[in-house]
Amino acid sequence: MTVIEGNKDEAMRCIDIAVQALTEGKLEKAEKFLLKAEKLFPTEKAKVLLNKVKSFPSNGGSSAGSSSQRDSETDGVRKRKNSDSRNAEPDYTAEQMEAVRKVKKCKDYYEILGVTKTSTDSEIKKAYKKLALQLHPDKNRAPGAVEAFKAVGNAAAILTDPEKRKQYDLYGINESHSGGGGGGNGGMRNGYYTSDFGYARGFQADVSAEEIFNMFFGSGFPQQNVYMRSNRRRQQREERENQSSSSALINLLPILVLIGLSMMSSFFISDPIYSLSPSHKYSVKRETNSLKIPYYVKDNFYSEYQGSVGRLEESVEEDFINHLKLSCSRERNYRDSMLAKARSFGDRDLFRKAQNINMPSCENLQKYLNT
Repeated sequence: MTVIEGNKDEAMRCIDIAVQALTEGKLEKAEKFLLKAEKLFPTEKAKVLLNKVKSFPSNGGSSAGSSSQRDSETDGVRKRKNSDSRNAEPDYTAEQMEAVRKVKKCKDYYEILGVTKTSTDSEIKKAYKKLALQLHPDKNRAPGAVEAFKAVGNAAAILTDPEKRKQYDLYGINESHSGGGGGGNGGMRNGYYTSDFGYARGFQADVSAEEIFNMFFGSGFPQQNVYMRSNRRRQQREERENQSSSSALINLLPILVLIGLSMMSSFFISDPIYSLSPSHKYSVKRETNSLKIPYYVKDNFYSEYQGSVGRLEESVEEDFINHLKLSCSRERNYRDSMLAKARSFGDRDLFRKAQNINMPSCENLQKYLNT
């Protein structure tokens, strides 16, 4: 509950006390609490009552009139104040106000519905139905009931969806909660949506609280426009994911071209002279003179090969460096994708793991390039 809402509740309580004091003919007490209400949260109701209290004759001048006159004035005050009391009575009960406050104190969706992480889908739905009937704005007029009703609906929408519930269990616990005594206006913070409560970050239902209510208590399904709006949001998410995939494909395009060229070259060269990895066919190990890079040749290399060994070893080193570049590029792409995922979910542990991912190909490449 915000400070302004807290002042408003206290002001309404002072008005109720003042109205009761008026019915008992205690004008000074009524004026005291009405002034206090005006300081906490100015309302038209308090101003009207305060003007009426000030218009009554002061109790200090009782010696100037007869007791019958005082009795007549007191009866008039009581009659008028009884009428004001009926008009000033709040249209909600203490139990309804307590239900709203209880929801506002909650820190996560499970606590809002009064269930646990092991609760079944039917238990969650049963808990939602009970709270929704208590907090629906048509029935509960207490301050904050609308926000509490929305929070209950959002909790039910998330926890009854298996995929969203799984994501919420993994990433829905905030590092800090605003709790029930404070809170700010809803908005964006670190890329996540926050409401006046401290538990709704990053996980919002695709439909409104009223639509969720209709799904549970109405015909069982929301109107068609709900699905259309939900489908549009789903399509927008898919378009963003497709754009992200296209960007990743463009980044990998140079690597794919190199791989394609290597594959095409294999059609024209029936049997290469060397291999960078040992095999049954390439079993003789050699080492380049410049960078000391190991490579492997066939048993008949010394008798069959008639070309320049120096040029061959230059090709070996160039081939080896290109392989390291490809491997390094894959390692960097993997690390960058993990960092992006960690930022997307706000997962600090995953972010630290991504930063500490080993990239041996990149380290070897740097070593050979500095040689």
